[in-house]
Amino acid sequence: MSLLVDVFTADESGESRFLDVPEGSSDLAGFESWRTTAWGSDTVRSLGARFFPQLAGDELRVAPEDVPGFIEEVLLLQSNIESIAAGMESPKPVTQRASEIADRLKNILDAARRASQIRGGVQIW
Repeated sequence: MSLLVDVFTADESGESRFLDVPEGSSDLAGFESWRTTAWGSDTVRSLGARFFPQLAGDELRVAPEDVPGFIEEVLLLQSNIESIAAGMESPKPVTQRASEIADRLKNILDAARRASQIRGGVQIW
């Protein structure tokens, strides 16, 4: 199973409405195992991440007002991809893991920027 990233808005009643993923974008946010091996890893925590480690326990829901901070965290992880990949236990080579992480962070950043433009939120589940 894979983790997915989605953009949502809330209607007048507070109900979440998830938006379609635009053509040319992807909603893939990582493998299910990445909840602990990547996003909730000691390496990510040591960088000071506060959003991504939440995935180790459940879904991550970023409220619209928190999206700017979430974008900063995604950029932080992007600048530390090699160390995140090196800290993961996997039979794959570190370069392959780093490439996969880079691809998923690109998808997550794309969703976060789309959310920011419409004052929406981001959910990874």
